Amino acid sequence: MILILDFGSQYTQLIARRVREAKVYCEIHPYHLPLEKIRELDPKGVILSGGPASVYQEDAPRPQPEILDVPVPFLGICYGMGILNLAGGGEVARADRREYGPADLIVDDDSDLFHGLPRQREVRVWMSHGDRMTSLPRGWRILAHSLNSPIAAFANPERKLFGVQFHPEVVHTPRGKEILENFLFRICGCEPTWTMAHFIETSVKRIREQAGSGRVVCALSGGVDSTVVATLIHRAIGDRLACIFVNNGLLRRSETEQVSSLFVERFGRGFHYVDASARFLAALKGVEDPEQKRKIIGHLFIRIFEEEAEKLGDVKFLAQGTLYPDVIESVSFVGPSATIKSHHNVGGLPPNMVLQLLEPLRELFKDEVRRLGTELGLPQELIQRQPFPGPGLAIRVLGEVTEERLEILRAADVIVLSEIKAASLYEKVWQSFAVLLPIKTVGVMGDERSYENVIALRVVESQDGMTADWVPLDPGLLAKISNRIINEVRGVNRVVYDISSKPPATIEWE
Repeated sequence: MILILDFGSQYTQLIARRVREAKVYCEIHPYHLPLEKIRELDPKGVILSGGPASVYQEDAPRPQPEILDVPVPFLGICYGMGILNLAGGGEVARADRREYGPADLIVDDDSDLFHGLPRQREVRVWMSHGDRMTSLPRGWRILAHSLNSPIAAFANPERKLFGVQFHPEVVHTPRGKEILENFLFRICGCEPTWTMAHFIETSVKRIREQAGSGRVVCALSGGVDSTVVATLIHRAIGDRLACIFVNNGLLRRSETEQVSSLFVERFGRGFHYVDASARFLAALKGVEDPEQKRKIIGHLFIRIFEEEAEKLGDVKFLAQGTLYPDVIESVSFVGPSATIKSHHNVGGLPPNMVLQLLEPLRELFKDEVRRLGTELGLPQELIQRQPFPGPGLAIRVLGEVTEERLEILRAADVIVLSEIKAASLYEKVWQSFAVLLPIKTVGVMGDERSYENVIALRVVESQDGMTADWVPLDPGLLAKISNRIINEVRGVNRVVYDISSKPPATIEWE
């Protein structure tokens, strides 16, 4: 495996994606991970991520002082390059001119890191820094430069320490994949063996060890993640798995019937249905703050699962479909400001849980889960289902959640999904959904003044949900969706289209 130490870069997850795309397993850990833990992980190599700080700042994040005592190759990217330089005795200072965006890299020296790239010719890369390396440690070599960075890449070949000022993990560095694969295969000696078949094999073994002889309850939602989790755990422990589907009253139209039908067929007597819609709506009454909504829903889910587990007897574990983006957005590695929102299944969990968590997908991205589902033999119509948030429509009804407002949103949501499917876009976009805004606007309907609700339409494309771009839908399709919602959904007189990308916005509005 490859260890990635995170210094707070917006690109850290992209590093992990590129490594896994090369079929090498990797994990992201905070920059201050203790040396004994690093040795336990036994990585074949370490990548130091970029970060928003400057390494010479007094409060700049620093790894353990003896980090280079770990006898494996290191690759420092941007901020990580500065960390390596300082650790070896070099110097870093603020650059005369910041460098953000595309730049031309000139490779000056033969190196395994740049194997296959032309020497003394321009190679396009992506820069994002305001510092520069002003001197190197003794015995280190400059590998490449750019117009603004005389030391754009360096190495200590004997110790296998490498640093690059640019970001090879982003698509704007066209040959960045080759550079990273050179580090993985030529320098670290990794082999491309991490596949979904391998993941199933190791996960089944780990689940059996963790669960022991106890029973597991799995929180089913009908989505891709929880279905894959249930199927994977069922393969590991068979009938000792009980799947519980909680109707929280926050689901889309007809979803309860569809999900129940699907899982009765798949898990038989191991499937349990709980109608807790009244409990959730009562708990959310008068609540408008989105963080509070998420935590109320997360806490109540756990209480219900614990109640059901007590009825079943000898249940020790609660299985969830937690994914890596949930963890990244809910848990800050570098300071409290990095926490974006508490996902109901991570930051929204109560501290006094009776059940232990079993989260076999916790280190996977969404597209990896879809590949895993295919490997497990799940039907494609389920695997390609668009992501649906755990808190359900509660975070798409902005402001207070009431049954009346939920019904308005459900009616609009049916129209959005039907038109997106009719346009053959459902599997091509990441998510397409409606949001009920907490405002009313004046309109004219039937020659009379109306004062009714606004629906926002959100359609985005993404690879893993960590970043996303809005989809420029055909104006005719937008007009059709808008006309249908206004004409068919009682209580709505205006539809707007969200053209925000993530970042700076998030995909969901709350």
